[in-house]
Amino acid sequence: MSEETSEKLLGLVVKAGDDKRAEDILAMDVREISILADYFVVMHGNNEKQVQAIADEIIDQVQKAGLEVKRVEGRESAKWLLIDLGDVVVHVFHYSERAFYNLEKLWSDAPLVDITKMV
Repeated sequence: MSEETSEKLLGLVVKAGDDKRAEDILAMDVREISILADYFVVMHGNNEKQVQAIADEIIDQVQKAGLEVKRVEGRESAKWLLIDLGDVVVHVFHYSERAFYNLEKLWSDAPLVDITKMV
């Protein structure tokens, strides 16, 4: 996937999460520190129903754009859903799980992406 496509996908994910009122959306540029993806996106919802709605909206918007959803993990519990979109990996947490796993600290070497124009 090209850098332009990765950035377009990132914008699509951020907007879809924001549309379902995801909170504290963070995008980290992991290109220099990981071979897994170009961007990690972390966000949370306040209950299982909202977490599921956020994930569903992201998946729907990605598919409508004609892009591939490679894998989705965690749908059963809706505590931490991981959506693998290839160059963008999305983590949708229940708020209590987000604090526990603290991915932002784990990937603190990654610069944050300014997403203000994406929402």
